Amino acid sequence: MGNCFVRPKLKKVEHVMNPYASNSKLMQPPNNVVLPPRGFSAPGIAFPDQRSHPLPMPTPAAQTSTDKKRSGVLPNPPTLAPQTSTEKKRSVVLPNLPTESQILASPGLKSFLYTELCKATQDFCPENLVGEGGFGCVYKGWLAEDTLNAATPGLGMAVAVKKLTPQGFQGHKEWLSEVNHLGRLHHANLVKLIGFCLKGENRLLVYEYMPKHSLENHLFKRCRQPLSWETRVKIAVGAARGLYFLHNSEPPIIYRDFKASNILLDSEFNAKLSDFGLAKHGPTGDQTHVTTRVMGTEGYAAPEYLRTGRLNVKCDVYSFGVVLFELLTGRIAVDYRRAKEEQNLVKWVRPHLRDKRTIARIMDSRLEGQYPRKGAYVAATIALYCVNPEHKYRPPMAEVLEYLEHLQSPKFQKLPTSSDSMQQMQSSSISRTPPPALHLSPPNWSPVNRSPRGSCRPLPLKSPHHSRFSTYLES
Repeated sequence: MGNCFVRPKLKKVEHVMNPYASNSKLMQPPNNVVLPPRGFSAPGIAFPDQRSHPLPMPTPAAQTSTDKKRSGVLPNPPTLAPQTSTEKKRSVVLPNLPTESQILASPGLKSFLYTELCKATQDFCPENLVGEGGFGCVYKGWLAEDTLNAATPGLGMAVAVKKLTPQGFQGHKEWLSEVNHLGRLHHANLVKLIGFCLKGENRLLVYEYMPKHSLENHLFKRCRQPLSWETRVKIAVGAARGLYFLHNSEPPIIYRDFKASNILLDSEFNAKLSDFGLAKHGPTGDQTHVTTRVMGTEGYAAPEYLRTGRLNVKCDVYSFGVVLFELLTGRIAVDYRRAKEEQNLVKWVRPHLRDKRTIARIMDSRLEGQYPRKGAYVAATIALYCVNPEHKYRPPMAEVLEYLEHLQSPKFQKLPTSSDSMQQMQSSSISRTPPPALHLSPPNWSPVNRSPRGSCRPLPLKSPHHSRFSTYLES
């Protein structure tokens, strides 16, 4: 039959998700992938529910000179080169299962028996199922608060039990990362890991129960009550505090998967970061970055990380800016259901931030104009700083947090009158005309540098002109 070959069949594998994410499946590309050229768009990787999912990418060391020229757009399902018999055998070898000796000692972490968690969840009863993730299911259970023993349903302390499926062999590394990070880190804005169970192929994690589930559910599910302006600011501040804590740990921790579906909410809408499966220790000493295999979510991963695999805390800052735009607009980072010029949230927002009078055009219509225009413009400006294409011009989370906390002051919480709200809603009608393709400077008071290529680059917030921004906040 000539030199033809049969395209190898790929095994479907699932990626780790947060405890309350919806079910999703993902195809794992092999090591030998050929990515499309610069500028290639990828509508083929949109998921039916339009959610973003972590996608494994090729190791930077394996990239060719042609690969280095491509943009940071996540590609369509990759083109495969023929595999040798050796490669085929290697592709189905499963890594060793984790053992309890690989789990770092943590005095506040309990090792549960499998039978205990069966009792706590009523044998993983379907009625207690609260979510399905890429690696298994999450069940609601009950434990006694004093002993952490299984309790009668409805009594004691509610917990979320994430049960990983044995078939999800890619989750071993992420499972260990989750236990070792959350087991040692304690902060009000990180979800609390209560314990784990490691029995044969059974791998389970026990978290505090978050009754409001994820931010994603509140922003992108129209059946839910829309979040108020005050609640959105509260969530942004809480998430920023969580990232600030991670970045200032010793050594610093890069979250690497900051997005709305990984921000869980308690009964008071306090934000807590979850899913540390992709977290990684950041650079120390004289290091400026760490190089790692690129793992990210379309629309949230920083462009320089996608291009080079170089990771530092500013990659998280970029992701935070994207989520802050999601909070303001009520739109997801990438949505292929929309018109082409509106599919990428960051690109769509930029042209509307030339003037604070046009801020209403990007705001979530479900707010019905009930937000302070000045506060919304400041929040959008902070987000614009965070998503700067060049990482050195992004502010650290300490500065982002400082300015977000300003938005909780009374003068920024003052809501418009009913007539003002109507005016804001009328001005929020958006033309379908494609926005101009250019890099915009931040708002009028912000200084701008010109790069050798002529693009506009805002200076960091703590620049010599920092006082001008502070003066605006205080005016």
